Amino acid sequence: TDLSLQSLHILVLDDDKYGHDFLGEARFPLNRLRPHISRDLCLNLCKHYPVPREEEVWGEEECWQHGKIFLTLCFSTKKRALIVNLIKCTNLIPMDSNGFSDPFIKLYLKPDLHKRKYKTGVKWKTLNPIFNEEFAIETKITELSKQTLVITVWDKDYGKSNDYLGCLELCCNSKGDRLRHWVDMMKYPDHKHEGIHNLSIKPLSS
Repeated sequence: TDLSLQSLHILVLDDDKYGHDFLGEARFPLNRLRPHISRDLCLNLCKHYPVPREEEVWGEEECWQHGKIFLTLCFSTKKRALIVNLIKCTNLIPMDSNGFSDPFIKLYLKPDLHKRKYKTGVKWKTLNPIFNEEFAIETKITELSKQTLVITVWDKDYGKSNDYLGCLELCCNSKGDRLRHWVDMMKYPDHKHEGIHNLSIKPLSS
């Protein structure tokens, strides 16, 4: 692996009996270091937010350290609905003191006049949860070009707010494999279209 293409990613967490609370993060591109020369660094901590042109700044692999999500999309002309099958996630971030998370997924289309939201069950003590849950979101295929599918992954906590783990957005403004996945779903209805996507650090409202 070429270290000059990678970055050091530091997460600062508050460890208490209820789990790990996110305090901030810092990143440092390793191409700013010279071989065999020590360097003292002072890095500012920031909250989760997307850096402009983040993939160009950090490299794609460094932008996506929150795991992957496996899913299928299908527009059903019979049901007049977008069928989303959430299969599994892999390599999620551990947020609990036992080294695991208790993940579940929320999803919705936006804009949606009815503001319908859906969620999976919780998978306990795992970083590689298998869901295999299917959701039918009623919409028109002509509307999908103006809508965004928002998928967020959370760590279930009792007695306090759930911890955010990552998200995926699919729409006509997506790029690369995400855009292809969305467009194929619209172009070829009544067929399942599989996709494996990285989870983003971009925070979204629950």
